[in-house]
Amino acid sequence: MCSAKSTALAFTGVLLGCLEMIFSANTAPDTPVIDQAYSKLSNSITVEWRAVPGANNYMLTAQDGDSFVETIVKNSPGTVTGLKPATLYRITVRSINSGGKSQPSPFRKVKTVLAAPILSVHSPSCDSIAVSWKAVHMAAGFSVSLMRSDGLGRKLKQNTTNTSLIFTNLDPGTLYTIRAYAWNANGMPGDDFTYNQSTIPCAPVNISIEEDEPGHLLVSWSSVSLGHYYVVFVKSDDGLEVHCNTSYTQCHFQSDCGFTYFISIFAYNKAGQSPLGDVFNYTTTPCCPSDFRAVFMSSDTVRVTWAPVRGADLYETRAASRSGVLLCRDTATACTLSALQCSTPYNITVFSFSEARGTNTSCAPQYVATAPCSPEIKNVSKEGLSAISVQWQPNNEEATYVVTARGEAGLWHCTSTRNSCTLMDLPCGSAFSVSAIARSPAGQSLPSYSIPLETAPCCPNDLILTQVTQSVTNISWSVGRGAQTYITILESPKGLAKCHTLQTYCLLGCITCGTNYTVSLRAITETGLTSSCTYQGYFSSACCPSGVKLYRLGNNGIRVFWQASDETINYNANLHGSKGNFSCTPSSGLSHCDITKIPCGDVYTVVVAPVTDKGAKLTFCPKKIYSVTCSGSSVGMVIYRGRSNAKHM
Repeated sequence: MCSAKSTALAFTGVLLGCLEMIFSANTAPDTPVIDQAYSKLSNSITVEWRAVPGANNYMLTAQDGDSFVETIVKNSPGTVTGLKPATLYRITVRSINSGGKSQPSPFRKVKTVLAAPILSVHSPSCDSIAVSWKAVHMAAGFSVSLMRSDGLGRKLKQNTTNTSLIFTNLDPGTLYTIRAYAWNANGMPGDDFTYNQSTIPCAPVNISIEEDEPGHLLVSWSSVSLGHYYVVFVKSDDGLEVHCNTSYTQCHFQSDCGFTYFISIFAYNKAGQSPLGDVFNYTTTPCCPSDFRAVFMSSDTVRVTWAPVRGADLYETRAASRSGVLLCRDTATACTLSALQCSTPYNITVFSFSEARGTNTSCAPQYVATAPCSPEIKNVSKEGLSAISVQWQPNNEEATYVVTARGEAGLWHCTSTRNSCTLMDLPCGSAFSVSAIARSPAGQSLPSYSIPLETAPCCPNDLILTQVTQSVTNISWSVGRGAQTYITILESPKGLAKCHTLQTYCLLGCITCGTNYTVSLRAITETGLTSSCTYQGYFSSACCPSGVKLYRLGNNGIRVFWQASDETINYNANLHGSKGNFSCTPSSGLSHCDITKIPCGDVYTVVVAPVTDKGAKLTFCPKKIYSVTCSGSSVGMVIYRGRSNAKHM
């Protein structure tokens, strides 16, 4: 238990302590003193000082001219950040509590260190790394070091005043750590910069290219150390490029015939692409000719054509048969194979050749059969007026033969698979050249040698008979095509009349009047071919009467009298004089007729002629002249004055 005195002393002490605390809380702390200030990073300065009693915080100030940066820290040491590299700053420290801020400490001048160089790093080759950077303000030089990231090997270091350098003789495809910093004129190093970079892998080697099968290229190579994957680029000579991305050491590519391919291979890792190695080129075999066509020029000659193909410098055409092989080499896309055998099968192949790859032996042959051999006509014979049989020697299997008769009249054909055929409906009076050909699926033969053919002349279409006198008849006809001469014949039981002439008319004598004749004509060519032509029968006119006389009748009449050759024939009497023409026709069976009221004192020409079926009058019967005189008012005498040669009526 305390005494009253000790209690009073204790209270006094507490009171003094409380007053001291109140006084301290309301008074700014003392000014701190900087022990040291330095810069380890280009954007900051670190300050150290002794602690000030009663201070809760400290304010660090870095001033550069009119600009300054303030930072509040809890205690020493403290760092001001956000500064500019290689810059001189005035550094002060103030202590802070609830009573306020102290006065700034005496300043210290501190310069921030140089900024670190910003590196640009790449691996230009599989055993080197190139480092470059931009210039650093106030830098007097640079230090760059390189070491494998796995710690193996030795550390490489280079000092330089340049802004780039290259480390060589490195391990391909390896990760390296690069560290760089700048120093100022006093040798003070600045910030450092660290960068990890791998060397690129080396280019693949031992590259091989082959066509493992037509249309496929196999590209293979040796494995590359520390190569993660590979890319193969294949570019054709037409500009088209394809690529293959693989982790293996081979790639397959589609290829076309006749192309040249340029092949490059790159290895890759995290550092990038390997350098370009050797670029290989590979030319595929030339393409086989396409659009193959065989055109027969004749049965022993064929012209082969084809479309040009890529990669071909030369073409070889082979025609093989049982009897041998024919060859044709040319740079052109056509070849003519001659001296072939007609009606013979051949295997024709066109091979393409290139200097780079040789001959493409995979081209397929094409079966071609030559055209049939020409037939030989053995015989031409006549089977009818307009039919000709042609026979030949067959010399082709499975051939169809076509016989053609060619002339000015046109073309006529007949066809057969045997050894003969008949040309039908050939026109008369025409000359032809007859030849034969053989046809088969392989083509058409050359024509056989031609044989001349002449058909019999044509019969005249029109034939006209005109009786000139009782014993002479004129025959005329139209031209018979092909005929040179004609023979006309009038034939009856009473006799024969015949005429052979070059003209188209003829006079036939010794004709018997009132007789039925058979009429025929023969048309004959200059080579002696004859056509016998038969026409409608001909009936010669009735015979003229004889003993024609005139007798006077009373009442100015005249009787005409004659002697009839046939009582069944009708006659007509005509009198022609200056005072008029008169006629009379008796009844059938009579041999006279009367004409009344005939003028006297005139001379009359008298004709008595048979009447034809058509009512026409014959003009060749004899004409007699009579004089009829007048005596007073009666008819006078009738006097015969002879015959007349004049034509009347």
